[in-house]
Amino acid sequence: MSSGDIRAESRKIKNSVYEKELSRLQIELVKLQEWIKHEGLRVVVLFEGRDAAGKGGTIKRITQVLNPRICRVVALPRPTERERTFWYFQRYVAHLPAAGELVLFDRSWYNRAGVERVMGFCSDFEYQDFLQACPEFERILVRSGIMLVKYWFSVSDVVQEKRFQRRMEDRTWSWKLSPMDVESRARWVEYSMAKDVMFAHTDISEAPWYVVNADNKKRARINAITHLLSLIPYKDLTPVPPELGPRPEPGNFKRPPMGSRPSFRKSGSR
Repeated sequence: MSSGDIRAESRKIKNSVYEKELSRLQIELVKLQEWIKHEGLRVVVLFEGRDAAGKGGTIKRITQVLNPRICRVVALPRPTERERTFWYFQRYVAHLPAAGELVLFDRSWYNRAGVERVMGFCSDFEYQDFLQACPEFERILVRSGIMLVKYWFSVSDVVQEKRFQRRMEDRTWSWKLSPMDVESRARWVEYSMAKDVMFAHTDISEAPWYVVNADNKKRARINAITHLLSLIPYKDLTPVPPELGPRPEPGNFKRPPMGSRPSFRKSGSR
C-alpha cells in the first residue's frame, strides 16, 4: 500500500498570507474540537519524522487555540527502569484518549522502529517483534473506536543541515539540538533505511501513513492542518459567547491602596 503524500512547495509563502490562512484554519480547529467533544470521539494523531522537520511547530499551532481539557499533547521522555519492563506499548496505552478527547503524540511507539533501531537501544528480537505487533496493535485501537492518524514529516538533508546550524547559532534554540539529534545527522542513511522498513510493515489500510513535505515549515503546517480537518466530517457547534452586561457598582467597598500590599521590585532596586 502506498501512503498519502501531503505536498508543500519549497518556495516561501508571504507572512501575511500564512497568518491569514493559519487564523482561518485555527477557527476550524475550534469547530472540530467542539464536534469531537459533542460526539464523544476519540482521536489520536501521531507526529513522526526527521529531526528538525517541524513536528513541534505544527503541534504548537494546532494546540494554540484549543482547550487543553480536550486536546492533550503527549511527549514522553525516555522510559524509566520500571517502564523498560513493561509490554512495549503499555506506557503509550495509558495516554490514549477518553471519549471527547484529541491526543497528539509528539513521537510515539514508533521510537522503536526509528531511534531505538538505529542507535541500538533495542535488540533485533524486540525490533522484529515490534514490526509484527505494531499493525495488530493499531488495528485493535481502530476496532475499539479510536481514530488513528499518522503523519511523517519529511525534510531533505540540505534543509535539515540548515536548521541544525541555526540552532547552533541561536542560543534560545540550543535546547532543540540534543546529542541524539547530532548523532542522527551522522546517520542519515541508516534512518532512511529504518523509515522505509517501518513503512513497509505499518502502512496499513486501517491507519495509513501521510507524508508531509516539510522543507517549507509554514506550508507544511498549513497543509497538515488542512488535511487533518478533511479527515473528520464536523459541524459548527461552537457555543454562542455569553452577553456581558454592565459591571455592578462597588457600593461602599474600597480596596486598600496599591502601595500597602507587597509587590515585585524593579530590577536593581533595593
